[in-house]
Amino acid sequence: MTKLIAIYHGTDVAAALHDPALHSALAAAGATGIQVNVDDAAVAPAMRFGPGTPITGFLTVWTDDVAATAPLMTAIGTEMHLYRVTERRPVEPPEVPLGERADALANIAVLRKPEDMSQEEYLEIWIGGHTPIASETQHTFGYVQNIVEESLTLDAPVISAIVEELFLMGGMTDPHVFYGSGGDDEELNRRITRLRTSVARFGADQGLDLAPTSRYIYKSCVSTGSTTEKF
Repeated sequence: MTKLIAIYHGTDVAAALHDPALHSALAAAGATGIQVNVDDAAVAPAMRFGPGTPITGFLTVWTDDVAATAPLMTAIGTEMHLYRVTERRPVEPPEVPLGERADALANIAVLRKPEDMSQEEYLEIWIGGHTPIASETQHTFGYVQNIVEESLTLDAPVISAIVEELFLMGGMTDPHVFYGSGGDDEELNRRITRLRTSVARFGADQGLDLAPTSRYIYKSCVSTGSTTEKF
């Protein structure tokens, strides 16, 4: 099974990504899992930034047929890029009824490896060193890491990883909720400093895209290999 993530820019993609007709077409083309993330009104208070045009949506598909699935993903919107990824799930996101919004701020970060750093060193620092620090310094209850293996669209920006972290909704406006510091300003500053020092070690403090999103699962793979659907 292959995991694909499409990144969209522009204001016209949310309705298309939520469209049941798209989900049905993807399933018919071999999709065994479908996830939609959009920057919408529910996460409007959250911080967002990036070096280019703001990211407004993501479509994640697990598929048995990339050749049939990818064209459906690339036909959406006017500015998008598609990537094949390998995933790690350090903190499994909680299950939510299909088609319902997860009660979470789903921050998605697009990471770029420094040019002077090898892939091996990058993964060792990010996966091996940073992952536990990220979990210890932030109040996350879902953490999915996607290592980018290749781009599937022409002229796609070179990126190294796509990371999704789930936070309590209150974290949009309260840093103590976001970092899990319990209202202790000294502890908050300690966590922020430790996190920033860690991300700087593998270049995640430079050229980072951060998109706050609402998270929806429309088709979910289960461990037996069967699937459930919401169209």
